[in-house]
Amino acid sequence: MLNIQIFGTKKSSDTRKAERFFKERGIKFQSIDLKEKGLSKGEFNSVMQAVGGVDALIDPDCKDKDLLALVTYISADERAEKVMENQSVIRQPIVRNGRQATVGYAPEVWKIWQ
Repeated sequence: MLNIQIFGTKKSSDTRKAERFFKERGIKFQSIDLKEKGLSKGEFNSVMQAVGGVDALIDPDCKDKDLLALVTYISADERAEKVMENQSVIRQPIVRNGRQATVGYAPEVWKIWQ
């Protein structure tokens, strides 16, 4: 059985597309608004491991260019903490299924989970 969580914001079209993907397949999911709640430290670390590190989480098109520049140029150790504190630079949606996770719109991966 799938245990789907979708982390994103209402403004993100990819988040809405992800929700539609699971809805159309009759798969229940929990929607978490990143603006309201965000990822906990445990969730963040779990997703980071699943997607191969903090760099995979960073959205190169995020609106806050100053913050993007900052997280791009600090050391990798500091980067994870900075992204955790400033989740607006995270690419959306993050879709979790237990220990598995994707960043961005990734239907080709979600199909395999079913």
